[in-house]
Amino acid sequence: MDTLYLGTKTLHIILVASWFAGLFYLPRILVNLAMVAPDSHAERERLLLMGRKLQRFATVLMVIALVTGLALWLGWPFWRGPGNAWVHAKLTLVVAVIGFHHMNARLLRGFERADNRRSHVWFRVYNEISVLLFAAIVALVVFKPF
Repeated sequence: MDTLYLGTKTLHIILVASWFAGLFYLPRILVNLAMVAPDSHAERERLLLMGRKLQRFATVLMVIALVTGLALWLGWPFWRGPGNAWVHAKLTLVVAVIGFHHMNARLLRGFERADNRRSHVWFRVYNEISVLLFAAIVALVVFKPF
């Protein structure tokens, strides 16, 4: 295999894993924010700062992961031909992950405006979406079911 292809693929996998680390942790910060007592301003501000920094870092990782993924998709057209429909299913899930990423930012902005109306239980359930998306994408890549 081509060294450039393998290097790009390696970088892409590292970036996606790192991006997902942010997607796993930011909703957990949102759970904690939803549990903060109204009079605990220092704790709220610390969690908001952590959330903002993590969101920015995860956004940088997302952009670079998408660029390397696009390079793989355009530079090595393995997705063409029969038996590669899994790639299109994976890309559909990637769009869902991007939406989840943006939803995290929106929810964080709601906490910044003190406009959250959801409970910590809702955020605990929401927290699991990233795990389900990650598992589905990995399963598609490994099993290539169609």
